[in-house]
Amino acid sequence: MAKVELRNISKIYEGGIKAVDDVNIVVDDKEFVVFVGPSGCGKSTTLRMVAGLEDITEGSLYIDDEKMNDVPPKDRNIAMVFQNYALYPHMSVYENMAFGLTIKKVPKADIDRRVHEAAKILDIEKFLDRKPRALSGGQRQRVAVGRAIVRNPKVFLFDEPLSNLDAKLRVQMRAELSDLHLRLNATMIYVTHDQVEAMTMADKIVVMKDGKVQQIGSPLHLYNYPANKFVAGFIGSPPMNFLTLKVTDKNGIALAAEDYELRPLADQESILKDHLNKTVYFGIRPEDLTYIDKPESNSISAKITVVEPLGADIHLWLSAGGQPLVARTGPSRNFKVGETVNFRADMEKAQFFDRETEFSLLPAAKTPE
Repeated sequence: MAKVELRNISKIYEGGIKAVDDVNIVVDDKEFVVFVGPSGCGKSTTLRMVAGLEDITEGSLYIDDEKMNDVPPKDRNIAMVFQNYALYPHMSVYENMAFGLTIKKVPKADIDRRVHEAAKILDIEKFLDRKPRALSGGQRQRVAVGRAIVRNPKVFLFDEPLSNLDAKLRVQMRAELSDLHLRLNATMIYVTHDQVEAMTMADKIVVMKDGKVQQIGSPLHLYNYPANKFVAGFIGSPPMNFLTLKVTDKNGIALAAEDYELRPLADQESILKDHLNKTVYFGIRPEDLTYIDKPESNSISAKITVVEPLGADIHLWLSAGGQPLVARTGPSRNFKVGETVNFRADMEKAQFFDRETEFSLLPAAKTPE
């Protein structure tokens, strides 16, 4: 059992700077939870409070229902993997992995068994005699993970462990860490600014901004039902489009721009009626815009400003009445910068956000999964 609970956790630095503000998170036993958000949002500070490397200003931290606020890091039975790997350059891979156990005076036979078991899991047995400088970035990362595994901790903590790797290796290591989670059946908390890492690895995502939790849920729930405009724009690549449109009633509720209008579905009409004659943010993902030859109902005419060919996909950066828009389409047509094209919006996938609060207007976004 390795359940982690953060109850009303805050971190306030000198001068009243609140880096983490009243955070409530539950990480269930054997769950892989990812904290994600832009730089400075408080995710790493939150992780460091779990590890005991930062003092908790307000609130309580529990691991397996035991309060940890004043428990030293060495007694929390957690293991942390850092961004810079934190390997001792003068020690071999074996010595680096064994160091924490040696300090605790674990019997040598037990240390040897644990190190070789971890090395086998991570496929680094042949590197045990090497020094870190003789390893690639991915191999060093495996050593850092191996050093955590040998401790057999209750909770694994990862602080942006892949950010120093190249793009191809990051993809490989994402898959390896996900596989490792399943093999160890362990509780893991992972911090990243990369929403692709969060989407592909997490059982549950915690989205943070300015020290506050914006939304918690499974990757698909956050993708399909973002609680606010920030989450909608942060999760997804390319990000969600936002058009500022006016809610009108012309023979039925419509979302109007200067040169086009969109007709919402029946259940969306009931939500938008409360915003009649006001502007709202209309959100639509790039893949929910379908290229069409000529204008039709619920279509948007836009001028192409940039064409990004990506092989199987083409990203078109557009201007629709002066508002930016990006569409994901296939390579079946030769698109050119400067031409005007038409895209039909899939209204079933549409999102709506209040202009003032930026909260979602859809009821499903308020229900955590």
